[in-house]
Amino acid sequence: MYYAYIIRSQKTKRYYIGSTNDIDRRLQEHNSNNTESLINKGPYFLVHKEEFVTKNEAIKRERQIKSYKGGNAFKKLILV
Repeated sequence: MYYAYIIRSQKTKRYYIGSTNDIDRRLQEHNSNNTESLINKGPYFLVHKEEFVTKNEAIKRERQIKSYKGGNAFKKLILV
């Protein structure tokens, strides 16, 4: 399975959107400062995830979520 996900930094209160085939490993990488763009901005916690059968579906959804980040559609995802 593959996932599109949204995490939030407890430190900066900003959101990060990504995709992966192992959500637990990926969150651990973010919290271990193994993601260059997110170093020293954590800790992070998961606020939303969606499951997909293929990698391409997860990436497509990641891009879609990024396209409306900050808008009403994004807010609905993080409030559920």
